Amino acid sequence: MGAVERMTITMPAELAETLRQTVAGGEYASTSEVVREALRDWTRSRDTERRELEALRAAIKAGLDSGPGIPADQVFAELRARYAAKS
Repeated sequence: MGAVERMTITMPAELAETLRQTVAGGEYASTSEVVREALRDWTRSRDTERRELEALRAAIKAGLDSGPGIPADQVFAELRARYAAKS
């Protein structure tokens, strides 16, 4: 884990009580352990969101770089015509 740094945090009373109950229930050895796990989960979630956002931006760029778009009305009209021709 590397160097350990002591921090003081402030939270609503309800969260503090949940934290204390979790430790008292034996799920974790200390409140610090709970907070560390929560921060690891948050970091993983944030990293996932960043990767998804980057992928979305890349997909948008690829779409924009692929050339001019076709109006939706035109696409649907062509699809309707194809479907009608097959009927």
